[in-house]
Amino acid sequence: MTAQPNPEAGAAVKAADRAHVFHSWSAQELIDPLAVAGAQGSYFWDYDGRRYLDFASALVYTNIGYQHPKVVTAIQEQAGRMTTFAPAFAVEARSEAARLIAERTPGDLDKIFFTNGGADAVEHAIRMARLHTGRPKVLSAYRSYHGGTQQAVNLTGDPRRWASDSGTAGVVHFWAPFLYRSRFYAETEEQECARALEHLETTIAFEGPSTIAAVILETIPGTAGIMMPPAGYLAGVRELCDKYGIVFVLDEVMAGFGRTGEWFAADLYDVVPDLLTFAKGVNSGYVPLGGVAISGAIADTFGKRPYPGGLTYSGHPLACAAAVATIRVMAEEGVVENAARLGSDVLEPALRELAERHRSVGDVRGTGMFWALELVRDRETREPLVPYNAAGEANAPMAAFAAAAKEGGVWPFVNMNRTHVVPPCTVTEAELKEGLAVLDSALSVADEYVA
Repeated sequence: MTAQPNPEAGAAVKAADRAHVFHSWSAQELIDPLAVAGAQGSYFWDYDGRRYLDFASALVYTNIGYQHPKVVTAIQEQAGRMTTFAPAFAVEARSEAARLIAERTPGDLDKIFFTNGGADAVEHAIRMARLHTGRPKVLSAYRSYHGGTQQAVNLTGDPRRWASDSGTAGVVHFWAPFLYRSRFYAETEEQECARALEHLETTIAFEGPSTIAAVILETIPGTAGIMMPPAGYLAGVRELCDKYGIVFVLDEVMAGFGRTGEWFAADLYDVVPDLLTFAKGVNSGYVPLGGVAISGAIADTFGKRPYPGGLTYSGHPLACAAAVATIRVMAEEGVVENAARLGSDVLEPALRELAERHRSVGDVRGTGMFWALELVRDRETREPLVPYNAAGEANAPMAAFAAAAKEGGVWPFVNMNRTHVVPPCTVTEAELKEGLAVLDSALSVADEYVA
């Protein structure tokens, strides 16, 4: 699964990148991107022939792994028939992708508005909610990420918002539940749930219910830490939204399409939002695609009133063909079931064993192929292994952990004081065990920084 080493080609790729590519979320002179020669399944490799097991699924989107032959073939065949066509027309790939997605979304989310990715899906969901209600404000949680476009980054509840914050642009942030680092002095999940809901309702009351268009939540927050909401919380938010006439938006850009061991994370909690955003796993990122699944009530708002929004590439035929093939592959090959089974039978017990062996692991949480290990300096005080939003020397412990994982042949997903374990949903048991052995070794490096 690896090509013959070709360091000269790798050097040329790297030189062109450094000369011309402007990378996201980065200080351009301080980064050293790996030149990637190829990828297949759960692995990718560089031009020196070094292979990595991808425990990050790229950016948590290669849910069916790299280069699945059925999806590659579908893209090729669609390119042979029709590479592109304007979004105002009915196109087979677009119609079929919408139908297959609508079949799997919860409740009556049967209309699909296609975007190019997750951030613009969030942008349009918020626009729809504001137009539907005639209200300006949106409530969003701290410890969240909703995208890098202007409205989406203002909705975001982590430091990536700060540099572009425009007075939060009509957004009010609140605390969602997270017992391990409770803002409500809770001692149980039940207390955390009840107090978080009380806090949200108080926020609604003091902001003025008649001014609030939507509450948006990641069903299970992704980059912010894979914090599983306690039982009853999402249902409670649904009730509050119904009580005050507020649109409930679930962001499933990262958690959707099998990542949690269900088609959508909302299915784990038996909750139906008014709008649901998706991207990433819908076609494993093979061609950029995102979208909003829309309830009947909100779709009816725009039955005879034009929706004032669109994108040149909305429902791009190549992207939609990739989505059709991906969804069919997931259904035919039991990909969602694989994520659920290996998550519960292999990954969860193994990660909890790692936590018992390594004093740097403070918390383990997740489901399916969606897990996080929270690394700490002290299990009693729960002091993070590195400070919040650490950089440079302050981030040295996490950098050392990540370097050890890469040296062992695993590409980790590291954010702040956490490593997320998010391999493709098609991963095998043998691949999981291979990666877990490397994490075991890398966590010994993290242990060296524990008091």
